[in-house]
Amino acid sequence: MRKNPPPTTYAVFSPERLRMLMERTGTGESINSRQLAKAAHVAHGTIGGLMAGTQRTVPEVKARAIADVLGVDTLVLWVPVERSGRTYIPAQVTA
Repeated sequence: MRKNPPPTTYAVFSPERLRMLMERTGTGESINSRQLAKAAHVAHGTIGGLMAGTQRTVPEVKARAIADVLGVDTLVLWVPVERSGRTYIPAQVTA
């Protein structure tokens, strides 16, 4: 029986980039943290934590939802990571 790989986790590139993308989304409009949370179906506290730098990672589905609402490709805002013990490291591309 084959094991399913663990879900991919994404780390926000930087809180500053998230705030910048919220100032001008893909539609040219700004969005606040509550609006982003509601549109992406993510807890408001998650968005606040990402903006403050107190939360660095989210599951792939949340990362993609946030990027979609902001109107950018996922990798503009997020870096895929792998979990190694209790430390998150950037995922390596395998050949």
